Amino acid sequence: MSKTSPLSPLKQLITHWRQWWRKQTPNRQDRFAFIAPLAAVVLFMAAITTAFWYLRYEEIVREQEVVRRDVEYAQQRLRLRLLDKQEQIMRMARDIANRETDSKAFPSEAKTLLNQSPELASLTWLDARQRVHASYASASNNSTMSFLTGSTVTHTETLSTYRLAHDLLQPVYSQPIVEKRANAAPYTHLQLHVPIVAHGKFEGVLLAEYTMDGMLRFAVPNEIANRYAVSLRDVNNNVLAGQANKARPKVTEVLPWLFQTNEYEVPITPVGYALSLYAQAYRTSQGLIGNGVFWLVAVLSAMTAWMLIGTWRHTRRRVQAQQALVAETNFRRAMENSILTGMRAMDLKGRITYVNAAFCQMTGWTEEELVGRVPPFPYWPEEDRDTLEQKLTQELQGDTTASGFQVRVKRKSGEVFDARLYVSPLVDARGQQTGWMTSMTDITEPNRIREQLSAAHDRFTTVLEGLDASVSVAPLGSKELLFANKLYRQWFDTTTHGHLSLVTQAGQPRALNASEAAQDDGQDQDDALMGLPTEGITETKTENAEIFLPELGKWLEVRSRYLNWVDGRLAQMVIASDITPRRQAEEQAQMQAERAQSASRLITMGEMASSVAHELNQPLTAINNYCSGMISRIKTNNLSEEDLLKALEKTAHQAQRAGQIIQRIRSFVKRSEPNRTPSDVAAMVSEAVELAGIEMRRRQIRLNQVLAARLPSIHVDPILIEQVLVNLLRNAAESIDLAQRPLTQREVELKVVPRNEEGQAVVEFSVTDTGRGLPPEVMQRLFEAFFSTKSEGMGIGLNLCRSIVESHQGRMKAENLYNGKDITGCRFSFWIPVR
Repeated sequence: MSKTSPLSPLKQLITHWRQWWRKQTPNRQDRFAFIAPLAAVVLFMAAITTAFWYLRYEEIVREQEVVRRDVEYAQQRLRLRLLDKQEQIMRMARDIANRETDSKAFPSEAKTLLNQSPELASLTWLDARQRVHASYASASNNSTMSFLTGSTVTHTETLSTYRLAHDLLQPVYSQPIVEKRANAAPYTHLQLHVPIVAHGKFEGVLLAEYTMDGMLRFAVPNEIANRYAVSLRDVNNNVLAGQANKARPKVTEVLPWLFQTNEYEVPITPVGYALSLYAQAYRTSQGLIGNGVFWLVAVLSAMTAWMLIGTWRHTRRRVQAQQALVAETNFRRAMENSILTGMRAMDLKGRITYVNAAFCQMTGWTEEELVGRVPPFPYWPEEDRDTLEQKLTQELQGDTTASGFQVRVKRKSGEVFDARLYVSPLVDARGQQTGWMTSMTDITEPNRIREQLSAAHDRFTTVLEGLDASVSVAPLGSKELLFANKLYRQWFDTTTHGHLSLVTQAGQPRALNASEAAQDDGQDQDDALMGLPTEGITETKTENAEIFLPELGKWLEVRSRYLNWVDGRLAQMVIASDITPRRQAEEQAQMQAERAQSASRLITMGEMASSVAHELNQPLTAINNYCSGMISRIKTNNLSEEDLLKALEKTAHQAQRAGQIIQRIRSFVKRSEPNRTPSDVAAMVSEAVELAGIEMRRRQIRLNQVLAARLPSIHVDPILIEQVLVNLLRNAAESIDLAQRPLTQREVELKVVPRNEEGQAVVEFSVTDTGRGLPPEVMQRLFEAFFSTKSEGMGIGLNLCRSIVESHQGRMKAENLYNGKDITGCRFSFWIPVR
């Protein structure tokens, strides 16, 4: 048994290729005439390519040297800045160790250092027991790590670096810390732990937090940052700050040598190998695209090769011309025998001179039986002979139509079928008519389908007559009514008045402005809207327009579309459904929702009655005191006109204050129709804070407001949004009171900022408390109706708040806040779209 050599397939391939080449170029001189110039062109292109490649290689090496020099210079600048800040922090640690700086003076010194060092986010004093002795953070600090005074540090990386500084008694940098946040970019920072040593005893550390973005922005020279894509990276080459690698073209996945980037990376020595500076140069060289000479030579070489190939192909084409002529003749014969349309040729006297295979198959007669026959033909039915002879006479006289005519044809078996004949003159190569060519198509099946479609149309019309919706069709630009079902005739009679009334109320005609009209005049006749009417076409405002017809006393849902009528005209179909019961149900539901909102506001003010009474008692007591004092001084004649005027002004001011409190409560609890208008966010927040502030002052809770500058106005009902804010603020105050927090932790934050949500601009409202948070079982049922954790609660407050927010196309959510595994509070937030 012989073994097959591994080179056998390759030898077979070479053999087949040589056979094909010899077949295409049988003459040896032709082969040499083609291969020699082609080989010269290929060698020339290879030499040019090698020269340009060498020049490009030298340019890349030079650019890489420039990149390395600039990156090392930037690294030295960054290193010197870090060492300078480290020296300042070490001096501050020595002052603390020498008792020259205490916890009261620490914030002012830390503030001074942070103002001088934008890359520093915070400065924290940790004692020997890992507790926060004092801390100060800049306004730009976005870290989620909490360094509250008196709290214990729990972060793993912070503790690890703390212990290392304790053991070494030297400044220690931590690993880069990346804090992932839910709806924002990750926040990366770096910690420096400087030990506080007094008389050889470790007393804690001074923790400085560097922001990666600040280090990159203020330490790297601008000329380096403008010239390169600079970034700070960790040991895993993850980008911590700055620009990431530029995306390479997809072609580099197959040909990587076409795109080489100049890049360099160097570690930052004060921090160690945990942080490195990476830079990638922007492409400034022309590359191969700018080398015009190279491409000129390449194009000329390609043209030469193309002309050689063209000459070779022309030689082949001469040989193939004769073969194609024979193949064309055979093809035409095969095509005539394979078409399904029957072809018949007659001379000028009506004698059959040619029939194809399809004609013989249709009639059942052979070619020998038909060629040479004269009328009457054997496939004519006897009962239609007179009619067919008359048609043949008209055909020979040239009286034919382009649409053809329908006849009945009898097969040899006696079966009769329907056919359509098309007649055209038969002209020879010299342009002279030699007879008539007739094509015949069997239309028995199309006739049967047409009859079934007619029956289906009748059934469809019956269905439309029985619909409980009005259906009408009318052509554009005409008062003719093409179709109207039974319900339309009952509502609007048989005129187009109802159809046009529905179209007018459901949508308005679109008018062209001046620029569109000028553009329309300049269009040529090959317009994309060719065939449509030149008048304005009605554009419906919504997919389903809802209108009210007073003459019928009904609400109708109107839907329309354009269609081509059976005669080719462009028509419009309108379908109108009676939705009066649905609209009445929606109005009833809206009234119920308004009653629920008003009841919720009344319940809220009822729960705040004691706080309101306390708030009103202060101005009323002041008024009583002023009046009593004036009466006493008048009785003793010890009251001057100036003192009386001052007392009356203060009395009027207190009365005005009480009136404002009552007016604000009345405007909050009064029942009114929803009125959505462009509303000022700051004004709504101010009104809600005034109402909720009464409750918070009674419970001794601080309220911090954070309102972004230049907030956009939103299209809402301000009373409803104020109701949501008041409910959330009251719930936050009750949560803190229930948790029995100390005075230093009794704080509620109201934050209003713009942001993007779901691809649209929104305004986000958030209320954050310092209570005990919400258990998981309560969180799952938080927004259910009639679910409440309060013994006297009704369970409709949060459910109604979410309904109000969602009616304004917004969303509401709640989440617990954690410090490690401990819950430190709860945040309720909702957002409203700007548009």
